[in-house]
Amino acid sequence: MDICDLAPAYVRAIAPYQPGKPISELAREMGWEEAGIIKLASNENALGVSPLAQRAIQSVLADLARYPDGNGFELKQALARRYGVEQERIVLGNGSNDVLELSARAFLTPGLEAIYSRHAFAVYPLVVQAIGAKGIEVPAKNFGHDLAAMRRAITPDTRVVFIANPNNPTGTMVRAAELEAFLSGLPKGIVVVLDEAYNEYLPDELKADSFGWLRRFPNLIVTRTFSKVYGLAGLRVGCAFADPGVADLMNRVRQPFNVNSLSLAAAAAALGDHEFVRRSFELNRSGMKQITDGLEKLGIEFIPSFGNFVSFRVGAAEAVFQRLLKMGVIVRPIASYGMPQHLRVTIGLESENARFLGALKQALAA
Repeated sequence: MDICDLAPAYVRAIAPYQPGKPISELAREMGWEEAGIIKLASNENALGVSPLAQRAIQSVLADLARYPDGNGFELKQALARRYGVEQERIVLGNGSNDVLELSARAFLTPGLEAIYSRHAFAVYPLVVQAIGAKGIEVPAKNFGHDLAAMRRAITPDTRVVFIANPNNPTGTMVRAAELEAFLSGLPKGIVVVLDEAYNEYLPDELKADSFGWLRRFPNLIVTRTFSKVYGLAGLRVGCAFADPGVADLMNRVRQPFNVNSLSLAAAAAALGDHEFVRRSFELNRSGMKQITDGLEKLGIEFIPSFGNFVSFRVGAAEAVFQRLLKMGVIVRPIASYGMPQHLRVTIGLESENARFLGALKQALAA
């Protein structure tokens, strides 16, 4: 007998998450210098790391022999001030993936159900399957969340609903009024996980009052990340905001010291770097126009996006992806999201966006 057969069938059936191709991997495969490659595959911040975060990292290097603050007091204090919530409502994680998993572990068991949309973030079905719960994928509407259909999919076994807003990889967004109505109409025993990883890329008039909703809806969990606009993807810092009782449950299943000292210091500093966030927002806005204008000129259909990326449709997506790789441009295939004819490109620097558009034109002509 193969020892792996002893693992639960639902674990053996998991299809591992496929990240964007690293620059170093393509450089090894092609025998190229890394400097000649651009990566627009993982929705990272083209401006890099917040200068305040870099200085904060330097300030804690001498103490790396010590364990980090397992409660993350200073980062929680900074988050509490920034968003006007009590520290008892905050859960810290090793990236937002971690807090998404904590929400599933706190409320799901084998035999229970979680609901998520088709074309939504791949981590949702992964964390549900890893627990042995049943995932219910609801068909999308115009590549976005169909909240009415998700409401109809609820059964007595449903415990969790995942909503990404804006959604990855499609970039679609549910308006605040629709979300609020959805929350108001749900049975009280359903936990809603509202994943707002790309919230900072929204203009203020489109942002929902998700932190205000926490007091009205004790079944709501709001998740955020420092991997996108704050430029800390390599440090893996995420957070969740919830009813104090829910946060307590999530912290009970959280690994001790799940956020390291460098990450805690960098995230707290980055949260206060308003100038870096402003520049990142503006760069994304101008870059989004550059990319979408370029796609229109090429006659390529794309999904209007509220994130820092655009998904676009090409007839032979995998072949185009491979041609772009040979030109040193990494984008993201999203066939695993049920979108085999689409690729996703992250908004980069002006020069990177121009290089992508030029390479794409060549790839389509090949």
